[in-house]
Amino acid sequence: MTKDLFAPLSFGALNLKNRIAMAPMTRARNADGIPKEFNATYYAQRADAGLIITEGTAISDTAMGVLYIPGLYTPQQVAGWKKVTDAVHAEGSTIFTQLWHVGRVSHTSNQPKGQAPVGASDLRAANSFAWGYDAEGKEGFVPASQPRALATEEVSAVVQDFAHAAKNAVAAGFDGVELHGANGYLIEQFLNPHINNRSDQYGGSVANRSRFLLEAIDASIAAIGADKVAIRLTPYGGLHELPHYEEIEETYQYLATELSRRNIAYIHIMDQQSRGSFALPDGFLERFRSWYDGVLILAGGMDREKATALIEAGTIDIAAFGEVYIANPDLVDRLRNNWPVTPPNRALHYGLGMEGYLDWKTYQEQINH
Repeated sequence: MTKDLFAPLSFGALNLKNRIAMAPMTRARNADGIPKEFNATYYAQRADAGLIITEGTAISDTAMGVLYIPGLYTPQQVAGWKKVTDAVHAEGSTIFTQLWHVGRVSHTSNQPKGQAPVGASDLRAANSFAWGYDAEGKEGFVPASQPRALATEEVSAVVQDFAHAAKNAVAAGFDGVELHGANGYLIEQFLNPHINNRSDQYGGSVANRSRFLLEAIDASIAAIGADKVAIRLTPYGGLHELPHYEEIEETYQYLATELSRRNIAYIHIMDQQSRGSFALPDGFLERFRSWYDGVLILAGGMDREKATALIEAGTIDIAAFGEVYIANPDLVDRLRNNWPVTPPNRALHYGLGMEGYLDWKTYQEQINH
């Protein structure tokens, strides 16, 4: 098989038309949490990607830290997402949804009845922000609230929320799900010993701190099958106040080995350097590749040159592009032809308006305008 960015890739039950993925990006366009026709249009516009991974999607009403994000825990949400998956499949692309629980990176205004968010522990992410309502009821970035540590029996309930959302995803027509185990959210809060100070079976050793992640994976596999389950990870990341710890390498080697054994669809690694956090250390990706024998996706600071080199070397199988996909719905054509890319406008990334959502032009539309 040709190892080329634009060549097809088949694995499991999936047949991708190229090795380019659209990375998950929060767009906060759904006031009621239910995807609409305009969401279907947005994703279909970008279905030149071999794989689309949707914005983070809430697994329950307590999983959110951002207003206006879609969910996958009600029948209405499933019906809304069906419009999206149908539109993307009609364009010949594959679509996974990212299942999201933010844990402590939330605010009481994001929570039912204004309750405290839940986390691996009660340690607050005091310098991190959710998107919610301030004391005056004004919408915007608000400091993360004091969390409540999940009781041991509550952890298994959250595991089942992941499995329930995974089942709903398949009912909505998704080709699979990607658990959000990255960027300082709930799954990664369990992995990090500086945040996870638990004394039950979910705290302490590397295996114990990895238990929640693997239980969520196993429950999702039981619900929909291993070939439809994937995960995103950010080794060496520091977003939302996750300090580095001595056992980072040991933790991700353990996870790579355990996830290899489970034959999941893929692992999606993000290099957080592009988000103003830590870069992956030199050689880490190659070491991870030696530990994990499945399909590997990399996101973060990607361009055609970097993606091509990593794919040709066999270090990764798929290159994921994030923010650049917002302003360039025809990104694959732009990369293939070395056409210039339109810079995104971060002021329009979030919020309920349609400006900066459906109105980005393809390169051909720009030159013919």
